[in-house]
Amino acid sequence: YSAVQKSWAAAHFFRNLIGKWERKLYRQYLRQNQSVYDHLHSLAITLLGDTVKIGEITYKLKPPQNPELVPVKHISDSLPQTVAQHLRWIMQKDLLGQDVFLIGPPGPLRRSIAMQYLELTKREVEYVALSRDTTETDLKQRREIRSGTAFYIDQCAVRAAIRGRVLVLEGLEKAERNVLPVLNNLLENREMQLEDGRFLMSAERYDKLLQEHTKEELDSWKIVRVSEDFRVIALGLPVPKYKGNPLDPPLRSRFQARDVYYLPFKDQLELLYSAGPNVAAERVSQLLSLATTLCSQESSSLGLPDFPVDNLLPVLHNSFPMLSSQQLLHRLYPYNSMLGKDGRTAVEGVLSRFELLDGHRQPAPTTILSVSTAKDVEGHADITLHVVDKDITFQVPAGVKEPRPPKSSPTYIHTPSHSQLLAEMIQSHMVKDICLIGPKGCGKSVIAREFAEMLGYSMEPVMLYQDMTVRDLLQQRYTLPNGDTAWRPSPLVTAAMEGKLLLLDGIHRVNLGTLAVLSRLLHDREIDLYDGTRLLRWDRYQTLKEQLHLSDQELQERSVFPIHPSFRVLALAEPPVVGSAGSNSRAQQWLGPEVLTMFLYHNVMPLAKEEEMGLIQGLAPNVPMEGAEQLLHLAHSLRKTNDPTAQSLASSLSTRQLLRICRRLSQHPEESITHAVNKACLSRFLPSLARSSLQKNLMNCSIQDATDPADRSLDYPCMVKDGVLTIGSVSAPIYNADQKMKVPDVLFYDNPQHMMVMEDMLKDFLLGEHLLLVGNQGVGKNKIVDRFLHLLNRPREYLQLHRDTTVQTLTLQPSVRDGIITYEDSPLVKAVKFGHVLVIDEADKAPTNVTCILKTLVESGEMILADGRRIISGALIPEGRPDTIIMHPDFRMIVLANRPGFPFLGNDFFGALGDIFSCHAVDNPKPKAELAMLKQYGPDVPDATLQKLVAAFGELRSLADQGTINYPYSTREVVNIVKHLQKFPDEGLANVVRNVFDFDSYNKDMREVLIEALHKHGIPIGAKPSSVKLAKEFPLPEVKMTGYWTINQGGNTRRKLLCPTDTRPIDVKGPVFLRVQKYPCNRQESRALSFTEEKAHWQIPMNEVNIICDGGCYVLYVATCNPVSLYSMKERGETIKCIELYDVFPRTISGVWQPFVTVAPLGSPLDGQVVLHEEQVDLSIIHLIIPTSILKSCGISRCFCMCSNQLEVLDVLEGRVHSISLPINLKSVFLVAEDLMDLKYLKFLLTKPMHMAAEDSGVCQLHSISEDSVNSGHGTTELSIPQMLSCEQLPNENLSAALNQKIVSPNRVLVDTDSYARLIVGFPDLMSPNEVYSFKRPVNLSAIKSGDSGAQAFFRGGLRSATAKQENCVGLIPVNQVVRALPPNKVPLKELYPKDVTPPMTAAYLEVTDLNSKKLKYIPVPRSMTVSPYTNWVSKVSECDVLIAALGSGGVVTVDMGGYIRLWETGLDTLQRSLMEWRNMIGSEDGRPIQITIQRDSGLDVSAPKHGKIDPHNAPHVGGNQWAGGTGGRDTAGLGGKGGPYRLDAGHKVYQVSQVEKDAVPEEVRKAAREMAEKAFKERLKEIDMSEYDAATYERFSSAVRRQVQSLRIILDSLQAKGKERQWLKNQALGELDDTKIIDGLTGEKAIYKRRGELEPELGSPQQKPKRLRVLADVSGSMYRFNGVDGRLERSMEAVCMVMEALENYEHKFKYDIVGHSGDGYDIELVTADKIPKNNKQRLKVLKVMHAHSQFCMSGDYTLEGTEASIKELAREEADEHFVVVLSDANLERYGIRPERFAQVLTSDPQVNAFAIFIGSLGDQAERLQKTLPAGRSFVAMDTKQIPQILQQIFTSTMLSSA
Repeated sequence: YSAVQKSWAAAHFFRNLIGKWERKLYRQYLRQNQSVYDHLHSLAITLLGDTVKIGEITYKLKPPQNPELVPVKHISDSLPQTVAQHLRWIMQKDLLGQDVFLIGPPGPLRRSIAMQYLELTKREVEYVALSRDTTETDLKQRREIRSGTAFYIDQCAVRAAIRGRVLVLEGLEKAERNVLPVLNNLLENREMQLEDGRFLMSAERYDKLLQEHTKEELDSWKIVRVSEDFRVIALGLPVPKYKGNPLDPPLRSRFQARDVYYLPFKDQLELLYSAGPNVAAERVSQLLSLATTLCSQESSSLGLPDFPVDNLLPVLHNSFPMLSSQQLLHRLYPYNSMLGKDGRTAVEGVLSRFELLDGHRQPAPTTILSVSTAKDVEGHADITLHVVDKDITFQVPAGVKEPRPPKSSPTYIHTPSHSQLLAEMIQSHMVKDICLIGPKGCGKSVIAREFAEMLGYSMEPVMLYQDMTVRDLLQQRYTLPNGDTAWRPSPLVTAAMEGKLLLLDGIHRVNLGTLAVLSRLLHDREIDLYDGTRLLRWDRYQTLKEQLHLSDQELQERSVFPIHPSFRVLALAEPPVVGSAGSNSRAQQWLGPEVLTMFLYHNVMPLAKEEEMGLIQGLAPNVPMEGAEQLLHLAHSLRKTNDPTAQSLASSLSTRQLLRICRRLSQHPEESITHAVNKACLSRFLPSLARSSLQKNLMNCSIQDATDPADRSLDYPCMVKDGVLTIGSVSAPIYNADQKMKVPDVLFYDNPQHMMVMEDMLKDFLLGEHLLLVGNQGVGKNKIVDRFLHLLNRPREYLQLHRDTTVQTLTLQPSVRDGIITYEDSPLVKAVKFGHVLVIDEADKAPTNVTCILKTLVESGEMILADGRRIISGALIPEGRPDTIIMHPDFRMIVLANRPGFPFLGNDFFGALGDIFSCHAVDNPKPKAELAMLKQYGPDVPDATLQKLVAAFGELRSLADQGTINYPYSTREVVNIVKHLQKFPDEGLANVVRNVFDFDSYNKDMREVLIEALHKHGIPIGAKPSSVKLAKEFPLPEVKMTGYWTINQGGNTRRKLLCPTDTRPIDVKGPVFLRVQKYPCNRQESRALSFTEEKAHWQIPMNEVNIICDGGCYVLYVATCNPVSLYSMKERGETIKCIELYDVFPRTISGVWQPFVTVAPLGSPLDGQVVLHEEQVDLSIIHLIIPTSILKSCGISRCFCMCSNQLEVLDVLEGRVHSISLPINLKSVFLVAEDLMDLKYLKFLLTKPMHMAAEDSGVCQLHSISEDSVNSGHGTTELSIPQMLSCEQLPNENLSAALNQKIVSPNRVLVDTDSYARLIVGFPDLMSPNEVYSFKRPVNLSAIKSGDSGAQAFFRGGLRSATAKQENCVGLIPVNQVVRALPPNKVPLKELYPKDVTPPMTAAYLEVTDLNSKKLKYIPVPRSMTVSPYTNWVSKVSECDVLIAALGSGGVVTVDMGGYIRLWETGLDTLQRSLMEWRNMIGSEDGRPIQITIQRDSGLDVSAPKHGKIDPHNAPHVGGNQWAGGTGGRDTAGLGGKGGPYRLDAGHKVYQVSQVEKDAVPEEVRKAAREMAEKAFKERLKEIDMSEYDAATYERFSSAVRRQVQSLRIILDSLQAKGKERQWLKNQALGELDDTKIIDGLTGEKAIYKRRGELEPELGSPQQKPKRLRVLADVSGSMYRFNGVDGRLERSMEAVCMVMEALENYEHKFKYDIVGHSGDGYDIELVTADKIPKNNKQRLKVLKVMHAHSQFCMSGDYTLEGTEASIKELAREEADEHFVVVLSDANLERYGIRPERFAQVLTSDPQVNAFAIFIGSLGDQAERLQKTLPAGRSFVAMDTKQIPQILQQIFTSTMLSSA
């Protein structure tokens, strides 16, 4: 050793280090490590005293200054040759003074080689694990404050440079780009300028300077020498292959690289053989072969992550011989959960190749039998496992506490699968740290807790979140009370030192670089902290202690601490998202090669059904069994499918949610399961596809919804009595609050729906749940919560989240006082402390990675705060911890969030955390409830107005749900409108609603939708007060007395004919049960833009062949006759019921059967029933139909039927027919009164005999009526056939008004073709001659021939073949009017319209004869939109195209041939009233200019009103208050002013311009704008060379889908914007202060700010690929053939047009192509992905090709093949997501294709989302199809108009959800 001594002596500054112990140490070291040195010798590594020789290279040792920094126990007993070569190379570089970069695959190998080298050469190490949070202060110098002054503390790079250590930088690819260049100069020239003014200088230059200057001089210049022994060893991954930042070229050039690949096969095999001597050699080599295969270049090109080869060693070392290779593999390489389908098959192929698929041969351990503390080994426990049929005992590390025997926990329910999992975890626990992978809510945390308790561990949960920095993981800064800065170890570090079980919850969330810092802790159990502390593995620490002869105390002073030998890490993670190309950072494939090396993996499988049942019964003992079974059935059927929508639904029915539902059911067994499931899945806010899928699954699981909760009794009691609150059926004691001022108090009007939500909330609240309320904006979430807390008397704390909320702001607010950092508790901490209710508002605005820290708080009741305190739930109070906050038992959280998705674009709070809360969907109140609530807000607002508002907003909300409009209009808006109307009642509704809708006034399409919806419900937005368009009135001719009617009573008995009657019972067949279909009634109010007689209209959903033949009254009945069916609807009802009767009505053989059906509603005892009679076939069959709705109707319980000379009277009540034989032939029968009929040819009156009861005699009397005209001299008047005879009399005042004389008399109104109306006074009750008064027509109607004018043009010259069956004439007795429908040719059009106006095309005119005002009006009835092809049949029904019936008192209803029903108001008084209401709604513009008046108290304004002086010149005076007759002034008499005594018009023009004129744009400006637009349009056409005809054609398709295109584009835009949302960039030199860096700010650092910026994509994260869409359009012959019927081809063309237009300019996001399928084949290219049509011309060409192809192609159907081929083809392409949409009118059954087969094809590839849209074909085939196809994947468009809408739905709910 003397040589050594001499060299030490030579170095003067080493002198003081020499001591006895130095030499002792060396000897001891050699003695101890003799075996190692023998082995090294064999590898030609020799240690000669003070030199190390590797091969032929020697290296001189220097004794270390700080021996505790030299690595120990890294050199293993067997050193493979490869490693020796690596070491030799490093030594060469070291001798050359070069820095090295060890590059290679992830794993601990590179680090261990570096450490082995440093141990060999006795070098001290400075180790830094780089991460994205590393800044230059971590490398160079950091400031700390000591007693009020900031000092610079050297960091690793500077320490290493000055003291000659080796700097090991691990993870260069993790550091951010601009950090490492700090080291460039230090690496190259060994120079560096430090922050504190010192300058590091290389040894040579320093020594040169030292020759010229003294050491003191250099020190005063602050020059510091860099030791010549300073080296850098960098460890990194090759970046293009792995994720990370590529090396900066200048940095790269300063390193020498060495590829450290896995050990060669041979070396590795030897190592493994020696590690696992009791494992079969063959198996070891198979495992290694597999590992090597999976690390090859080929496997990584398949996208398989590298196999963690380094983990084979420890695993085999402690392996269980009975463990099958496959189970072993699953733990090392959990390919099932991290790879897609292709990956899995690839891996399984390799497995079978190496014969490793032996999972089934060797069973896994089943249960843990016992756990006990080991006697012989400290810190271990003996475990006995039951494997197959034998028990095996072994030892595993155990915690500090006493182990607890398995199955002894009261709160943990054992299930076989979990017992097996625990047994397997214990096996892995011997070897390495474990990671549990399982979906959320499947019990990972519970299993972890059980595992810890069983082994006697204390758990230390650490919740990881996305922005977590390494500092948060390891050490945080804080200030001591005197203001000094210090570092506080994080829970992770304390757990390591105290030997706890560290639970890393959510490693799938945290950034990879941050996690990588832990890799050294996980592999080597060593870690270096920020303040220079080093934690060493227990045995290394002991060795160090022995070698250096130091006590623990001394080592701790040198900041070296041991890691407790029992310390273990248990990580929890959700399964990686397979196949997502990183489209959103959340779903990145986190389980990469690096993370694979860190843990052994165990999958937590979802429980089997029986197990889950057992679990539920164990934890919710009283749950009703049937309910629980159904729930589980549903959950498991959802989990089994491979349909992504069902999967996402299943995730919200996790075990945790099921337990919650069951706990609730056990308390409230009467609740419906449907309600619970819908609540848990928030089905109200699911996209439409998912919702239908859920409904379908509920149906399949036969979970029926008992009753809709809306129908329950609407009186929800809500009262507080004797300190108990009762809502509905639930009661709770009222809380005794200590802080009264925090209890909210809010204006709240009870309404049933909100009471239901509150009752629901109370149920969950009492079960101890935390609540989550989700709803659109403005539905009253905050109100409900405040009201709820107010009723419970609970104090609340309120937190509003926003985009910039961080984990820190959620918990503590740091601030600095007098240089000391203090923390303010946030509302969250206060609520936890004092047991208040924490209301978190807008939870979806904060990033989910922030809000997820609420999870640990809710779940385990634990949470660590930034200042080191921790929240602990009451059960787990540890002893002697000062810094704990005990969670108050009353603490609750209520979280409010908007629904996920468009247009809120919040973060999906529900998706991330929904299953820890009990969710409640808050919706707008139902119409009834909303109306009641609005009444309370606006007691004086007329009901009609409120109803209109409620209806209109209901419509808008349903539009928002369908996705037609984006903004969900809410109750908040309606309430604001009502408040306004309440305060300013004169303002028109139409103006006030603009307060809400002006937001949309610039979006044309949106505005159209809105106006249409408002108009539909009669809110006249945009109407002018002047637009009243009532029909023109004509005077009636004078009333004349035209004759007498006499009923011949006595005298000639030939005139008094007795008619025998015979009565027979009806033979009744039946009942026949008919299917009643309900259709929504799309009722449109007609008085939107102008006021007319028409009140409302809607369309009957009839197919196009129906012919309407009769209408009923009050409740409307419409009978149609092809097929025969009956429609019924209420006047204001929501639905139309349709009963098809073609089974009931007989068909004739002849084939030509034109049924003609009449309807008669029955009277009072049989209300709600109708009789139908079919005239064509047989006169005696009558059908009685009893619809379900109860209707009032006029009429009687009898009906008649006439044959030529027999009259049959049907008595429905008694079920008899009376047939009366008559001696005359009948033409028509009129009912005059209950028992009298008027039979016309000539006119006869049939009565029951006066003297006997009719029943006895069986005889009726017939009286003839003779007509005499007044001027009998003129011969007889022409007899005309009456068209209508009233069966009630006119009230006397009406009669008097009509005849202009006071008269009281029985009377009847008669109408015939010759007169407008006739009054027969005295008929039929008086026997004296009855006077006939007539309003004569100028021309007899029957004389007017049906020409070719007007409606007849419809019939293309087909003359009306027969006289019409229906006389369209109605008498409205109460309002004294007669209304008849006339064809246009019988109306005096010339007088109606001015000369130059062509009359509009109308179906008919309503001729209203008003006998009170003696006026006549003609109201045009618009033409129907469609008309039946069977026109000549139609013509037999009625002479004009409409049928008419009376409706109520003052109105009529018409039905036209197209099935349009219109309600008309004709009564004058009702019209008058409606007009008033309408005017009020519009708001009267009084037209006066608005004056702004400031009331001064100067006396000017106070002078009393006076006439004012009269100006002799009568000059106009405007304003002022002096002259009389001025305009616009005050106090004087005049016009348009204010405060004057009366109006005085001095003949001046009043100064006021009507508002309308002011608003109008001058015509020439409008014209110019129009011309400009036209010119631009023509230019554009010229540019793309398109003719105007083509342009018009294209416009036809384009305009049909404009709305959908618009809304899709809006969504795409906003998603794009969301994708571009800026993120926080940390460590900036300017911006906002970053709270986490507040201490760094105190010490004076610069980079303590954060600012928003565009985030670079994570390095190595794959490029975003576009989504891939294929539309498979049906262009088969049938499309062309049936296009005439339902326009299916055109609709498909529109749909294609929509796709092309909506995706224009989004090619980077969506790659699409359009392919056709027809009988010619299934790959007809219409649009290819690389050549997308760019302008309208090219798009039109695509549409033309579709049209032409379907016209000329072969017949046949290739839907199935086309779908299959497209799915296969798309799956092969690289894309973010794949979609196939199939349009087809496939009549699958006709081609013998089974729907199941099609369903299989649709779901054949889970990567491709395939959707089918069937164009409704014959009968219910399409619906049957939809039942067999998977839910949410197939749509039936019964109405082709829906195709574009369905396509839009598919887009919005799937493609855009994840964009």
